[in-house]
Amino acid sequence: MDVDAFIAAHQGEWDRLAALVRRRGRLTGPEADELVSLYRRVSTHLAIARSSAPDPVLLGKLSGLVARARTAVAGTRDPGWNDVLNFLTVRFPAAVYRNRYWWVTVAAVSVVVSVAIAWWVAANPDVQATIGAPEEIRQLVEEDFEDYYSANPAGSFAAQVWINNAWVAAGCLILGVFLGLPVIYILAMNIVNVAVSAGLMASAGRLDVFFGLITPHGLLELTAVFVAAGAGLRLGWTVIDPGPMKRTDALAEAGRSAAGLAVGLLGVLLISGVIEGFVTPSGLPTWARIGIGVAAEVLFIAYVWVYGRRAVAAGEVGDLDRAIRGDALPASA
Repeated sequence: MDVDAFIAAHQGEWDRLAALVRRRGRLTGPEADELVSLYRRVSTHLAIARSSAPDPVLLGKLSGLVARARTAVAGTRDPGWNDVLNFLTVRFPAAVYRNRYWWVTVAAVSVVVSVAIAWWVAANPDVQATIGAPEEIRQLVEEDFEDYYSANPAGSFAAQVWINNAWVAAGCLILGVFLGLPVIYILAMNIVNVAVSAGLMASAGRLDVFFGLITPHGLLELTAVFVAAGAGLRLGWTVIDPGPMKRTDALAEAGRSAAGLAVGLLGVLLISGVIEGFVTPSGLPTWARIGIGVAAEVLFIAYVWVYGRRAVAAGEVGDLDRAIRGDALPASA
């Protein structure tokens, strides 16, 4: 395509659109209609220029003009409470629900592996000897494990736990693109830490103390980690098998969904951190502390299944709104 001829043919339309954009607050009805018509026409010019005449100066000029015209036509986006409500009741639960087969599988495998490792540690003194000296293990099971939850002020401890768990979840979500291998490593480290502690506490006859301390916050906390790990593994699998979509488009959609999950899981982990900081070390009876943890877990699962299932049935995929992620303009030579 002849760039000079293209510019000469359409320069008048571009100038007129620029003039209307500058006067957007004082346009008459016919001028407003003209603005919309020219915006569509110049958007097509930009698409043609990108595909047929990738001149950087021309592309920069038209891109800026189209962006200003789009703002004049559609107005600036003003996210408000409706967007927050939509995220909490549609996008986030839909993303969790759509990934349910991934994170439920991750949870089941993690539980089975954890139980196996815990039994192996509890039943084999030789294994325990490789973990620490008898005095160190006695210190852990009789004092340190329980003192961990009350050694620091509840508020700062809850914040510390929240930040740590947020990093774990973020690592699962972000690093999943590397074929999911870092996600498996992160999961393995968490499984081993919990399972070894359970095995040592069981060997000392204090498994009741272990579950009394780990259950109140652990149910919701581990569920959030499993959700993040499932999404990370799905992202990694998308690299291998993007399905009917182009690999770049499939990865973009999965990545945006993972970003939404990260925001939602921050809230879930905040609740878990508050429980761990204020409920787990509290003087409440064990049954009451466990009951709070079970209630939080049941509410989260019900929330995902009710809102998520409804949203997915309505066609929601957990992606950003089209107005945010942008449109793809068709182009022809």
